[in-house]
Parts: sequence; C-alpha cells; structure tokens
Amino acid sequence: MRYLSTRGASGSHVSAAQAIVQGLAPDGGLFVPENFPRLTCDAISQMAGQSYQQVAKRVMGLYLDEFSAVELSAMVDAAYTDNFDDRAIAPLVPIDERESILELFHGPTLAFKDMALQMLPRLLRASIDKTGETQDVLILVATSGDTGKAALEGFADAPGTGIVVFYPKDGVSPAQELQMRTQAGRNVGVVAVEGNFDDAQTGVKRIFSDPDFAEDLAAKGYRLSSANSINWGRLLPQIAYYVWSYTQLLAQRRIASGDEVNFVVPTGNFGNILAAYYAKRMGLPVHKLICASNRNNVLTDFFRRGDYDRNRPFYKTSSPSMDILVSSNLERLLFELCDRDASTVARWMQELNTGGRYAINDALRGTLERDFYADCCDEDAAAQTIGRLWRDKQYLLDTHTAVAQAVYERYQSDTADNRQSVIVSTASPYKFAYDVLMAVDPAATANPRDPFEASDSLAACTGSAVPARIAALKCETIRHEDSCGNDGMAEAVKQVISRFV
Repeated sequence: MRYLSTRGASGSHVSAAQAIVQGLAPDGGLFVPENFPRLTCDAISQMAGQSYQQVAKRVMGLYLDEFSAVELSAMVDAAYTDNFDDRAIAPLVPIDERESILELFHGPTLAFKDMALQMLPRLLRASIDKTGETQDVLILVATSGDTGKAALEGFADAPGTGIVVFYPKDGVSPAQELQMRTQAGRNVGVVAVEGNFDDAQTGVKRIFSDPDFAEDLAAKGYRLSSANSINWGRLLPQIAYYVWSYTQLLAQRRIASGDEVNFVVPTGNFGNILAAYYAKRMGLPVHKLICASNRNNVLTDFFRRGDYDRNRPFYKTSSPSMDILVSSNLERLLFELCDRDASTVARWMQELNTGGRYAINDALRGTLERDFYADCCDEDAAAQTIGRLWRDKQYLLDTHTAVAQAVYERYQSDTADNRQSVIVSTASPYKFAYDVLMAVDPAATANPRDPFEASDSLAACTGSAVPARIAALKCETIRHEDSCGNDGMAEAVKQVISRFV
C-alpha cells in the first residue's frame, strides 16, 4: 500500500510509515491511500462478537502492510487498554428501536480524539524506526478543544518527539483549557492564540510550508510532523470504530448482514465523518452519512449548494470543537469526488487560500447527495435536544452530540428513513458541564467559567457521576502560560522547544 498527495506532486508516492512521519505532503496536500482495500459482508460478519482491539487490528492492518502482524498487535493492545474506562472501549448504546449512540469518550481525555491519539504516537514511533529518521519529530497541533489534550496525553514524554499545541484563547471550554494547561511532560508546550481555530490552523500550516523555519528546526535536531487529522496516522484509527459499530449492531441483532445503516456525525474539521466515508468505500454497508454542523454551517451550505465559502461570520458556540470555517479534511473527499484529479483539487485549494471560496459543478454535487445529508442547528436547538433526551430517555448528551441528535431528528422528519442509525458521540457531557447543566435545568445556578461548580451541579441534578479525570483537575498545577498573536506562532514554537528537557 502506497500513499499519494491530494495535490499530485511528483514523487509523492510514499509508504505508510513515510506518510505518517511527514504528516503533510511536500506540496501542501494530504496523503491518501492509493486504493481502498475491501471488506466483504462475510468478513464483517465474522468480526461480530470480537473485541474492539481485534476489529481495529483487522481494519488498520489492511492499510499498514509494511508493519508485521506482531508489530501492529502490540501497538493496538497498548493503545486500547485500561486507560479507557469501559472494557468495550467504544460501547454502542441503544436508545430506541432504530437509534444507537456510539460512545467515543471513554479514553483518558474524555473525547473521541483518544480513539486515534492513543494509537498515533505508537504508529509514529514505529514509522520513525522504519524510515530510519534520525532527527526527533516535533508535533505541531492546532486544536479547537479536544485534539490538543488528546495529543498532549499521547505524546507526553514519548521518546524522540516533542509537541506544541496551539488553541484559540477564549475559544474552548474551561475544562478543555484546564486539561491542556495542566499537562505534564518534559517535551510538551501549550500556547494560546489570539484568534479562532482557523487562525491557529492557518498558522500551523504556514509554519509547515516555511523552508527557513524547517532549516532552523533541523539545526536544532527536529523535523516537523502533525497530530491533527491531516496526518494519515491520525485518520486511519478512526475508520476502525465505524466497522466496530456495525459489528456491534450485528452482535446485538439490530441488523442482519448486509443491511445498510446511517451514521450521524457532529462535524468541524471533517476528519471524523471522512473516516466513515472511507469505511463505506471499503464495503461497509452505509446508506447515508449525515453531516451535522452548528451555526458555523459552512459544510451544510457546501453540501446543499456546492459552494464552499469561508467568508462569513465566525460564531463562538456551545460546541466549540466544531467552531471551524476551514474544514481541512474535506480536501480528501474532494479528491475522490473529482475522480482523483489532483490538479483540480490543487486549484480549488488555491482559490480557497486566496479568495476564501471555491465551487463544484452540479454533477459533482449530485454525487455528494448520494452519500451525504447535511444540516445544522443553533445553540438553542442543541440545548432543547439535551433537555428532551434527558427527560425522555435519561440519556445525557454533550453539546456536540446534541447537534448530531438534532440534525438526525430533522433527517428523519425529511426522509422518514427508518434504517438503523448510529449517532457518533464525541465527548463526555462533563467537558461542557455548564451548557449541559443549563439545558437539563435552566433554573440552575453555576459560574460558567468554573468547570468544577458546574460539574458538581450537573451530577447533583442528574444523579450521574463526575468523571474522575475532570474531578482530578482541581488538584492540578497550571504549567503553561504562553500566548501569542497569529503572526507570532513560529517564534512561540522556538521559545517552547528551548525549554524542552
């Protein structure tokens, strides 16, 4: 299995290990597999009843043929162990006769990013060994909230690596910010950026494309890589949990082999739902991929009109991990949509970079509509959904999953589709305790900037337990105080790595 760039640079056909170490292709494109390995319905059915680890090994092994079965097995077994608070790793919880919720928040940082970022450091270490890379790898991350802490947790004190995370100041929840700023590790740095997530993401990409910075970094003994979902090693593990959820539907006898299902995914940077699309390309029986956005609804407009336009107001919402106007992973979908015409993708990305928009034709938009349904909801609708699901079914949603639930209900109203549907739940409600509390009990009083007061009130209100990892933050020390403007990110990296031990 080789990997190529979405923008088609010559010489970009690389091994999986090379793609994982590089993170971003030299031409600025994203690495994609040269083909999609197939999973037959019989093969999927045979996985029903297997553990999450067994399914993950099977799926990832199809893309990582340069890694031995022993190597891959060791990495998977180390990634998914008692660091998750549920033995199922990603339990599938039935809500009613046609809806289930895939809980991806049982890892060490209480967010779905753990599903990939417990695996990526191990993949990266093994890839460094396979490529013969002699320099340490510096991971740069732009986060809208959850990726940052999950990446810090995964790479803290990992040999041969350093990591610097940029997050938008006042653009993440109090709990998310505390999780990052209290992170221990001799090789970690956290920097608040004056701006939004798109500013942070643009700044990281600018650093990656700066040859002078790369030369200066090499002199310090580092080469750059990424832990965002632009890195193939971050995206690949996410494919596994879509296959896993289907095998769970089979094991629970909610579907028969070959039955199509829907996946409903709260979406910001497009990596999570892209993994579901890749699973479908592999043969997973999927009817619709339902793309759920908050008020930053650039993806909804794109799927409906074929026009991607980031020139619009940016909203800070109660689902901050989705507060994104430039969805990087959409580039990979575009590559498949235009039959892997890299020159067309490169042109669209140039138009986005210079003018903030691009458009696809009606024929391509029709192709999108066969696989995707897209809608959005605002904070009020999300809050109403949290409150209603708690009252009716005693199930507590976080603010992002509430967006997905609200959009799913609209999809059902629009289509009367009664297929089994899986709502992808991306975070613990306690990471956004104040907003969830207000949705469940609007009369409650709590300080919106105090995650502990809100968490205690939410626990008292619902009879649920505050996760131990949230409660433990009370005793943690703030270790990271760095901040910078959009134009100071490269200098901030230099200052942070000068303090690495």
